[in-house]
Amino acid sequence: MNNYEVKIDVSEIYELLGSFMVHITKKWLQNLDIGSEWSTEAEAGMPPEMRQRFAEAAEWPFLDFDALYALVIEREAGEDIPAFLDRLFAEPAERLLERISPQLPLLTEKEVYRIQRDYTPLLKSWYTYYFKNIQDSILPLIEEDAVEKRELLLKMDASALVEYASGGLVVETPLDLKTVILFPTVHNRPMNTYCFYENVLLIQYPVDVPEAEEDEPPTVLLRMTRALAMPDRLKLLRYVADQPRSLQEMERDLGQPAEALKHHMVLLRTAGLLRTHIGEQFNEKFSIRPDGASELQMFLESYLRI
Repeated sequence: MNNYEVKIDVSEIYELLGSFMVHITKKWLQNLDIGSEWSTEAEAGMPPEMRQRFAEAAEWPFLDFDALYALVIEREAGEDIPAFLDRLFAEPAERLLERISPQLPLLTEKEVYRIQRDYTPLLKSWYTYYFKNIQDSILPLIEEDAVEKRELLLKMDASALVEYASGGLVVETPLDLKTVILFPTVHNRPMNTYCFYENVLLIQYPVDVPEAEEDEPPTVLLRMTRALAMPDRLKLLRYVADQPRSLQEMERDLGQPAEALKHHMVLLRTAGLLRTHIGEQFNEKFSIRPDGASELQMFLESYLRI
């Protein structure tokens, strides 16, 4: 029995920040459904000086996004993107720190001021030049998905819903965890990411989007078949089939370096074939996702019409 509550939070501000993070850092870009060329295409119409500022931001601390996501969690009720960014720019750093210090108690006012000063202009530009043009197509998707997950929360155990929404993230109840916040996004599909705060775990999970062509193999099926196309990944799944294993155990027993294993695990996770177990001190272990094999058979039979 889990001792934390699950909240489904939905806001276009999460989507703005998530798409901005992917664009700036290029993190996971090769594994996202939007494709590796999306980032270049997204900034094609921007002034050269703006593209240069985005490139410079790639060198800033990645942990800055933990603070930005915390600020989204603590946004004003009903706040849309322009209102959020205007307040982020105008509100004193001391007040912003008060909002998020429960989640990030070690954060300083100086760090908050730097994040406020450096990121707000870039987020405003990202909104103006890119996100504003596509938000009307995304907002209904995340809102509809949030409604579905809230309805499921009334019928499912909280931990089961977390695993279902994230496609394999198992929260094994760290003693100090009080709240898990789930928020749906489109740009990060099929990845999910998570931020650890004091007593709070924030999880971004991907929503399903309509397939473009009915005669084309569904994206989820392609992810699965691509993930299973390498013998090393099949061996990894077999290795974690009997019990959850840590990355250190995989390195020792499979004889592969950590970076190669991480790459394999990203592909297997995004294909819905691998589970990530979060335990005490937020240590991670990995196991096979039992539903993955049955889903592979289901999607394959459906596409082949057998």
